[in-house]
Amino acid sequence: MENASFFIEHASSHAEQVDKLFLLLTVVAVVFVLLTGGAMIVFAFKYRRSAANQNPPRTGVSLLMQLAAALVPLTLCLSIFGLGGRLFLNEREPQSGAVEIHVLGKQWMWKIQHAQGRKEINELHVPLGRPVKLLMTSQDVIHDFFIPAFRLKQDIIPGYYTTEWFTPTKVGEYRFFCSQYCGTLHADMQGTMYVMESAAYQAWLEGKGKAEAPAVAGERLFSSLGCMACHTNAKLAPPLAGVYMSDVKLTTGATVLADAAYVRESILDPNAKIVAGFQPAMPSFKGRITEEELMQLMAYIKSLKQ
Repeated sequence: MENASFFIEHASSHAEQVDKLFLLLTVVAVVFVLLTGGAMIVFAFKYRRSAANQNPPRTGVSLLMQLAAALVPLTLCLSIFGLGGRLFLNEREPQSGAVEIHVLGKQWMWKIQHAQGRKEINELHVPLGRPVKLLMTSQDVIHDFFIPAFRLKQDIIPGYYTTEWFTPTKVGEYRFFCSQYCGTLHADMQGTMYVMESAAYQAWLEGKGKAEAPAVAGERLFSSLGCMACHTNAKLAPPLAGVYMSDVKLTTGATVLADAAYVRESILDPNAKIVAGFQPAMPSFKGRITEEELMQLMAYIKSLKQ
């Protein structure tokens, strides 16, 4: 379908499915426009009044025709909804063994860091054929990470983490943009994605410019903020080893999943959800650490195994 003039190149496993759904919607729309428009023209001539005093004949429609007029569009709409819903869920379904990359949007640039420590600005290197997970947030206003060749776009909202999953299928260079108006230099908030063979990607990760891994920086920050004093004493604060993506029981009796959103809230607003068996003694770090430091703490907590 890339050869069709209205389809740009696609370079992810998700893109082809999006194009097929778009093509189906286009065909259905064109067919119904032609049928409706053609019927209007035919009826306008066939049932026109040939004399000023002529009354149109009474016409009747069978029950079968009425049912068909209702059920055919309903079936088409439900089918399209089902295809779109399945595509939406597949796009957001976690993929095992994914390469996790942190993306921070700010006016007006993209700051990107890989788990191994390599940092980029307005560039993103990813391996061919491996699932990639982008963990994204904004430092200031709402942005939107849009990769046309991958048919993916995701809002990035201050104070929240959003994710985007994809598997690159073609080596090359592809543009990405902010597609949510975010200020004066919104049009300049763009970059280039480089899809590389696995060996070349690994060599690039280990190449010149490699920085401290987010988990290592997070451990250093965790210690400097004094968090070690409490979280290494099971009587003062809940242990963090193995807590990420586990079920946590609260003082209210409810149970929550310790995902990225929960960890973030626990750092910035620790009294929002108190772990069962502990007192609300942790201070808030809101305004004391940056979004980048939050991501580093997140990476460190993820790295702690039971």
